Amino acid sequence: MKLDQKYSGNVFILSSEDYEAAKAVIYGMPMDFTVSFRPGSRFGPPRIREASVGLEEYSPYLDRSLEDIVYFDAGDLLLPFGNAARSLEMIGEFVRGVLADGKLPVGLGGEHLVSWPIIREVYAKYPDLAVIHIDAHADLREQYEGEPLSHSTPIRKTAELIGGKNVYQFGIRSGSREEWAYGRENVNFHPFEVLEPLKRALPELAGRPVYVTIDIDVLDPSCAPGTGTAEAGGITSKELLDAVHAIARSDARVVGCDLVEVAPAYDPTEQTQIAASKIVREMLLGFVK
Repeated sequence: MKLDQKYSGNVFILSSEDYEAAKAVIYGMPMDFTVSFRPGSRFGPPRIREASVGLEEYSPYLDRSLEDIVYFDAGDLLLPFGNAARSLEMIGEFVRGVLADGKLPVGLGGEHLVSWPIIREVYAKYPDLAVIHIDAHADLREQYEGEPLSHSTPIRKTAELIGGKNVYQFGIRSGSREEWAYGRENVNFHPFEVLEPLKRALPELAGRPVYVTIDIDVLDPSCAPGTGTAEAGGITSKELLDAVHAIARSDARVVGCDLVEVAPAYDPTEQTQIAASKIVREMLLGFVK
């Protein structure tokens, strides 16, 4: 793929300038046009990158360093502000090129709707795809206030595309009555908890291509207040890190991932983007083989 965008000065720590040699490509999706409460996640990707400079390159959890892998940061996609449909098309087009080049797409959101065109493109390449969804919200609505393109709908769209039996949801603690009924009946639905049900599910995914999508609001607001729809009663950053490590150490084959819904304006302490950047580091080190 020929990149139209220049290599950005604001990149995730130790990113290479060599796209061809990279095994993974980080890219930002600055879109928050359909959020139902507080906007601002379009500013998440650059702040996650800025926070990454405070990280060590070495992960003592995985005994691996960012120096051991080559990855490229493509910067933020230039999305047309306010045009959700066209923005989703552009995200899909970009990811299609990354996948065609045999690289792992690592997306930074942005609202959770941005995951939908990514999953659609990954599924086109890997028709036996499974999706691991870690989030406070079910995102299983058909529409929100009459709008099917909403950050409340991407996992419903995913389940309808790839089959609910291939969707694994963890940490869900908020949603409509209808969403909970749909989740319990149609997908692998594990509300409230993340790590233990994830460990039980991972053997089912051995050898399969898996896409991992993480909404930062799965964390309790005490750990990550900088998000648009904070929801009390969440997990700690340690448990989320443990979950990423469990996926990395499993026999599932991660073929793409994203982390979304960081809205920096609501966290003057910057702990949200600090946590997000560490999670992205662990995904890179755990998922890039």
